[in-house]
Amino acid sequence: MLEVTLIYGFINSVILALIALGFSLTFSISGVSNFAYGALFILAGYMVWIFVNLLSIPFAVAAILSVLLTALLGAGLYRFVLLRLRGLVISEVIATFGVGLAILEFFRYLGWTGFEYTLPVFTDGSVMIGNTYIDHQRLWIVGAGTSLAVGLYLFTHYTKVGLAFRGIAQDERTALTLGVNTDRIAGISVAFGAGLAATAAILILPRGTIAVNEGYDVLVNALAVCIIGGLGSTAGVVAASFMLGYAQMFTDSYLGPHWKMIVPLIAILLILAVRPSGLFGKQKELEERI
Repeated sequence: MLEVTLIYGFINSVILALIALGFSLTFSISGVSNFAYGALFILAGYMVWIFVNLLSIPFAVAAILSVLLTALLGAGLYRFVLLRLRGLVISEVIATFGVGLAILEFFRYLGWTGFEYTLPVFTDGSVMIGNTYIDHQRLWIVGAGTSLAVGLYLFTHYTKVGLAFRGIAQDERTALTLGVNTDRIAGISVAFGAGLAATAAILILPRGTIAVNEGYDVLVNALAVCIIGGLGSTAGVVAASFMLGYAQMFTDSYLGPHWKMIVPLIAILLILAVRPSGLFGKQKELEERI
């Protein structure tokens, strides 16, 4: 059982990192906590399902269209909602959560629940690692998640837009004086984060069914990872994903699956009580408490 727990704990950690990357990227660049993130995740899954099952579009094309349309929706969310609320943190949270709630409950209203709402796996089959069988989709998740993390690092360090991302993340006022259009870059970051949410959905959802309630779970997990690791810290996201991923898997294996869902909530409470800035947070404890 230990071998299974260790292997699937690693996979679960990569899944959490995939889920949290877009949320963390958006916050670290624009300072926006996008509480519609879980809804965008589920929306992307439903879009792929519609394209494949109702419009007979090939899965690969449907996946690309879903990512692009979700990113476009994220850009629209910033342009027409968040731009007017920039800097009003509570208003940003309420507005994005309201948008996310509307999206998720719209699908519930349509009655889009059930086992028929599934996405196809990329490839069928499984491999054996040690004495543990791993299906191909989970291997795709690990490979794509690792590649995405490396790709994001290269993008933010070696491209013009990526350097602009880092510039406003470090000091928005200085970036303004250097001619960077911070509103435009912030909008791109929200779109980029939404696209990452869609990418995560396309990789993760084939493991099960598309469910409205999973949108709320995705948001809670993304928040837990980012709060534990430190909002705006990519290294923190990776470290927190592995801590939380293994904590969930050991809880599932030794206490039962019904306890697994409360692990992120307990982790959030503990980290806020002990270290409010997170493990890799940049703010000083004193500054946060004043």
